[in-house]
Amino acid sequence: MEISIFGLGYVGTVCGACLAKSGHRIVGVDVSDHKVELINSGRAPIVEAGLPELIAEVVEAGRLSASQDSMSAVLETEVSIVCVGTPSRDDGSLDTRYLEQVCHEIGTALKEKADYHLVVIRSTILPGAVMEVLLPILERESGKKAGVDFGLAMNPEFLRESTAIADFYEPEMTVIGEFDKRSGDILENLYAGIEAPIVRQSIEVAEMIKYTCNVWHATKVSFANEIGSIAKAVGVDGRTVMKIVCEDKKLNISSYYMRPGFAFGGSCLPKDVRALTHLGRHLDVEMPLLDSLMESNKSHITKGYKLISSFGKKKIGFFGISFKAGTDDLRESPLVDLVEKLYGKGYQIKIYDKNVDYARLHGANRDYIEYVIPHVSNLLNSDMSAVIDHAEIIVIGNPAEEFKTLVQQQYPDKIVVDLVGFMEGTTDAFQNGICW
Repeated sequence: MEISIFGLGYVGTVCGACLAKSGHRIVGVDVSDHKVELINSGRAPIVEAGLPELIAEVVEAGRLSASQDSMSAVLETEVSIVCVGTPSRDDGSLDTRYLEQVCHEIGTALKEKADYHLVVIRSTILPGAVMEVLLPILERESGKKAGVDFGLAMNPEFLRESTAIADFYEPEMTVIGEFDKRSGDILENLYAGIEAPIVRQSIEVAEMIKYTCNVWHATKVSFANEIGSIAKAVGVDGRTVMKIVCEDKKLNISSYYMRPGFAFGGSCLPKDVRALTHLGRHLDVEMPLLDSLMESNKSHITKGYKLISSFGKKKIGFFGISFKAGTDDLRESPLVDLVEKLYGKGYQIKIYDKNVDYARLHGANRDYIEYVIPHVSNLLNSDMSAVIDHAEIIVIGNPAEEFKTLVQQQYPDKIVVDLVGFMEGTTDAFQNGICW
């Protein structure tokens, strides 16, 4: 393909050189005459292992060049990839002026072009910005329509400095956020020969994936540092602790706890978070991330309450209140906290949970149910149909398989609140997800 890359910084230079190595013809565009001169002389404008040799090779082969002429770059190529920076402003917000300026230039060039052209945003941009900010600029300046006269896609990058070339050719995944199928097909073809899963989603999902990955990485660094600080304070090598923790690929380093849903609970997580953070405070260890966990969990219970109360209906049917499906354990169940909050505000509640109902009569948790939360015990009903008939709002509390049917049918006179993720789609007029 003939490809123009706007922005010859870290991402643009690496991508341009790698795509040229793959056989495409690349023209890089940058406002810096120094960067343009370096590229055209076969030299790298940034420090990155293997990049000087790669640039020298593809420039000599005639597959990579650089220019300051954005008009010619668009007119002479089929695809434009935007890699300009999106730095932080002083208040933490994203500065998109360089990105907007490039889209202005591309749109102006598209006005003079008869052929279909694909515009790919590779710069890191907040969810909604491509469709709400950049698309209007492209359409206004070109006088053309996306999906008809030109294509549009979001293609976040996951290149690490010092290993960027290897990351380009051996990614864990290639994410394509597509305006339409034609845009996605062209962009996917760009990565032919690279063995990695292709993930095609909406532009907004692709934007959000990039931020989620980076913030998750930052969270892991902060978590490991705070654990290491507590470990050192008690005479333990935190590096050894975290190395062993990472050996567990079933729970610790896995997707197991990585699904949006309701708050955590049970006999272990809340108790152990409180105990470790109490120890840290006793040892004068600063741990802002760990200290925030219980407050974050509490705020999610409040979010569930606000969602349910927003409908202005008083009859609630809860399906599952144990903290986890397949158990009768109500200790520190966030669902019990939610029920108690609603009950205290005068809501008429009935609960169906066959495991808890059994425990009320026979199980080891009978004393807890009868003496610690007797008011909740009195709300239990063994007839699932009766609870459905009672409810104006159906709340799915845990992912017991029997509750799937509650989202597979629509109740014209009821609202479904899904706290576990049974819904296949997102919130609509009949079903409401806690995080979707």
